[in-house]
Amino acid sequence: MMDVIEQEFLVPVRYPVHFTTGVFAASNPLLRDLLARGRANRTNARAGDEADAPAKLVVVVDRGVERAHPALIETIGAYCAGHPRAMALSGPVLVVPGGESIKNDRRHVERILEAINAAALCRHSYLVAVGGGAVLDAAGFAAATAHRGIRLIRVPTTVLSQDDSAMGVKNGINAFGKKNYLGTFAPPFAVINDSSFLPTLSDRDWRGGATEAVKAALIRDPELFEFLEQHAAALLDRDLPAMVQVIRRSAMLHLQHIATGGDPFEHGSSRPLDFGHWAAHRLEQATNHRLGHGEAVGIGIALDTTYSHLAGFLGEADWRRVINLLIALGVQIYSPSLEDHLETPDDPGCILRGLAEFQEHLGGRLTIMLLKGIGQPFDVHDIRTDLIVKSIDILKTMEADRSASSAKKAS
Repeated sequence: MMDVIEQEFLVPVRYPVHFTTGVFAASNPLLRDLLARGRANRTNARAGDEADAPAKLVVVVDRGVERAHPALIETIGAYCAGHPRAMALSGPVLVVPGGESIKNDRRHVERILEAINAAALCRHSYLVAVGGGAVLDAAGFAAATAHRGIRLIRVPTTVLSQDDSAMGVKNGINAFGKKNYLGTFAPPFAVINDSSFLPTLSDRDWRGGATEAVKAALIRDPELFEFLEQHAAALLDRDLPAMVQVIRRSAMLHLQHIATGGDPFEHGSSRPLDFGHWAAHRLEQATNHRLGHGEAVGIGIALDTTYSHLAGFLGEADWRRVINLLIALGVQIYSPSLEDHLETPDDPGCILRGLAEFQEHLGGRLTIMLLKGIGQPFDVHDIRTDLIVKSIDILKTMEADRSASSAKKAS
C-alpha cells in the first residue's frame, strides 16, 4: 500500500526599489522610515518589548566605494547615531573588497557572517550592503544563509547594479571556476538606488553598466532602445540625468520581468534576462576578470546578435543598429579571448565551453535566447558552432575598423 501527502502554498513577495540622492545624509529620512516600516511588521512582537527596540544593523561597504567617498564610513555612523530610536549600528562598518575578488574567495563571506554573528543579529535585523553588484551578491549570500535569512537592504553604487543586478532575487559567489556556482534565491527587504554614488565611477564602470540596459531594451522595450540610440553621445559623455533615466527604466523592466515572466526563481530552462550572458560569464572567467561583467555582457550581446543575423533570424538593419549602439556607447564588441582554443572546444579556456556551463547552471535543455527583431526575443535549443566562429571573425574585423577609425580621428 502506498500513500502520499502533497502540500502547496504560495508566498507573496513584495519589496520596494527607491530612487534618492544622499541616502545617508542627515536630512534624508528614507532609511529611517524603511526600518520603521519593518518594525511595524514584527507581528509577533509585544508592545513595549521588541516592537519598541531599534533595529540592529550590520553595514558592509565596498572598499572601492569607501575610497571614492572617504567620509562615507563616518557619515553612516552619524546617520545611525542621529536616529537612535530607529536603528542601532551593531559594530564597526565592515569594509570588503569590491569586484569579483569578493566572490572568488569564500573567506570574505565568512567575514560578513562572523560580523552578523558577533552582532547577534536575528531574522528581524538587517544587513545593509553598500557597493557594486559583486559585493551585493556576496553580502546577499551571507544574509540569506545566516539564520536561513536575515533582512537585506541593498544600496547599489554602480550603473550595472542600479539598473540590473540589485533588482532581482538572486545572490551568490563563484566556485570551481564557475560564475555564481554557490548561491540562493532570496528577495531583499528593500533596494535604495542613490545617484550620488555614480559620478565617482570609472569610465569603464560607467560605460559597462549601460550594457544591461541595452539587453533589457532588446528583449522587452524598443522605445528604450530608441532612447539609448538618441542619447548615446550624452551617456558616453557621462550625462548624469540621462543615465538616471536609463537606470530607472531598465530597473523597471527587470522588476516587471521578475514579477510577470512566470519563473522568478528560474525553475525552467529559459532565462531571458541573461541574453548574451552565456558567453559573458565564460569571458569573465577566461580573462581572470580583467573584463568586467558589463564589458563581457556587451561582447556577449554583440556575439548573440551577430549569430542571430547570420542564422537568418535577425535582419541586417536591426543587427547593425545593435552593433552601432554598443559602439556609440563606447562598449567593446570583441575580445581576443573569444578566439582562444576554438580549435579544441573541450579546452577549459574555449568560449564554447560557456554553452555547456550555461546549460548546467539552468538545468534541462540548452536554451539560448536570440533575436528576431529589437524587442522580439525567442529561444533556441541548438547552436551552430561554425556560426559562432564566423560571428567572432566579423566582430574582430568590426572592432579593428573602429580602432583604426578612432586612431585616425585622434591624429
